[in-house]
Amino acid sequence: MRIAAAPISWGVCEVPGWGRVLEPATVLAEMAGLGIGATELGPPAYLPTDPADLNKLLAKHYLGLVGGFLAIPLHDRQAQRASLDAAGRSAELLARCNGEVLVLAAATGLDGYDERPVLSRDEWRTLVETAGAVRDRAARAGLRTVLHPHVGTHVETTAEVERFLADSDLPLCVDTGHLLIGGTDPVELVRAHPDRVGHVHLKDVRADLAGAVRTGRTSYTDAVRDGVYVPLGDGDVDLPELLKLLRDNDYAGWYVLEQDTMLPEDDTGADRLPRQATARSLAYLDSVR
Repeated sequence: MRIAAAPISWGVCEVPGWGRVLEPATVLAEMAGLGIGATELGPPAYLPTDPADLNKLLAKHYLGLVGGFLAIPLHDRQAQRASLDAAGRSAELLARCNGEVLVLAAATGLDGYDERPVLSRDEWRTLVETAGAVRDRAARAGLRTVLHPHVGTHVETTAEVERFLADSDLPLCVDTGHLLIGGTDPVELVRAHPDRVGHVHLKDVRADLAGAVRTGRTSYTDAVRDGVYVPLGDGDVDLPELLKLLRDNDYAGWYVLEQDTMLPEDDTGADRLPRQATARSLAYLDSVR
């Protein structure tokens, strides 16, 4: 297994007001200290945007670069050029730092992931078209593109995931946590569409809080704050079966450990928790792979 990590496990998120953000040097050093060999990029401008500076920082911590998450509006034709330009910049940076994959999400254009306007048919067609154009732009830089079903984006629910699979030929980022919160069993998704798995974000979640988000009893932000994401093996995703299916279908890509978290602004004592949680997830993987 090629195992990587991502800054979101250390509370680093693009959402305004998400929580206290640790310095990149701290996050990367803790990843390396756990024996992790690669990372995703994190939010825009969290890590250096100059390729030389980024390569130097990653090399200092003996880390490679897997790729990067990019949440941009895909449904708005008026914003299409700006979205494609943003994707092009991200792809160029990733390519010049030996990244492999652009992880694309269909952002609503609103801050955060707690609101989701309904799309018209024309907007959905634009979403599919723009996703394909992003794929083509990234391919010219030598990168693969995957579509990440994500809570609070326009590809979240089971119906939307299946609709996207039918309307687009892009592979998916199988994010086990976001899929389950959105109502899709990631195991059943991989069983039904093994040929569409292009990238994997390994998460575990509490089904009770996931259901509360899905039914509107709590917001996604509050669920994260309340601990919907837990170390691998502590939640309700059938990870052993998922890993078996991926192996049986010759998946050879990255497994990126992600446990979305928030660090309280006024409690530096919580700074130790991301490293501890990631260590537990790594130990669990060692026990089941």
